Amino acid sequence: MSSPQLPLSVRLDRFQRRFAPYLFVSPFFILFAIFGLFPTLFSIYLSFQAWNPVQGLGTMRFVGVENFAFLLEDPWFWQALGNTFWIAVVSGLPQHLVAIPLAFALVMGVRSLRHPLTAAYFLPFITSAVAVSIVFITIFGTHFGVLNQLIGVLANWPLTAWLFEGIRDQLPINWLGRAPYIKPAISILVFWQFFGFNVVLYSAALMTIPREYYEAAAVDGANLPQRFFYITLPLLRPMIFFAVTLTIIGNLQLFDQPFLLTGGTGGSGQAGLTVAMYLYRTGFEWLDMGTAAAMSWLLFLVIGTATFIHFKFFGRGGLETRE
Repeated sequence: MSSPQLPLSVRLDRFQRRFAPYLFVSPFFILFAIFGLFPTLFSIYLSFQAWNPVQGLGTMRFVGVENFAFLLEDPWFWQALGNTFWIAVVSGLPQHLVAIPLAFALVMGVRSLRHPLTAAYFLPFITSAVAVSIVFITIFGTHFGVLNQLIGVLANWPLTAWLFEGIRDQLPINWLGRAPYIKPAISILVFWQFFGFNVVLYSAALMTIPREYYEAAAVDGANLPQRFFYITLPLLRPMIFFAVTLTIIGNLQLFDQPFLLTGGTGGSGQAGLTVAMYLYRTGFEWLDMGTAAAMSWLLFLVIGTATFIHFKFFGRGGLETRE
């Protein structure tokens, strides 16, 4: 005996309850598969191929690990990696050394101006890298740049002349034309553009620290530096760990700033060539997509290793929760 057939409205309701959630979330998975998963898997496949994209997909040729072997013996790759680490450290470390005390001063000192000043410090972070680079190219100008003009004034001022004894013969400095000065110039730009982001992070973290801690310390006779070193810094460790991790990942992927400052060439002696720039030039200028894909995965391993080392040595304390 066959069971009675349910009304159409009931069957539609059951169908909707069963499949509607999947239907609504499917656009995310479709877009992720097209623009996230497929490019990732294709880049892995491509890293084992020799391919000129202009000649079409049919010209792909399997070469195994030759792309990786070539990069490990390529002096340009190692120079780019060294440049990347140099800029990452020199521009990244001062961001936090300046942002932490500055955020402390904003939160604890000038409360009435905290929000306008924080917004002003954050403004470079949301400004176009192209606009920032154009401004800094002008600042770094050899003969009429503001930086060289300032150094010239300080080098001739009796109170500060001794600081410039070693470079007096090299003034005015050709910041973007001489190899020794290209990486410092890039580092100055990167520091200026991104330290405000860390100020915002640390300011937000400082706002979560109970005021009672500082009041109790003041009653016990602790001065402002003691409160900073014995209360603020220990309680900021989770945010410091998070912010430094973002800096490591971001600075090892630097592309816009060095590319724009050096005109896409890496500068004299490839002194400003980063791994991301070398990857771009290999893939889109020299049309060697296989080597570029292999380089992207080597860069991924470098970033992953640096992040793991940071987590291993600083993450245990940085991720501890406050009681």
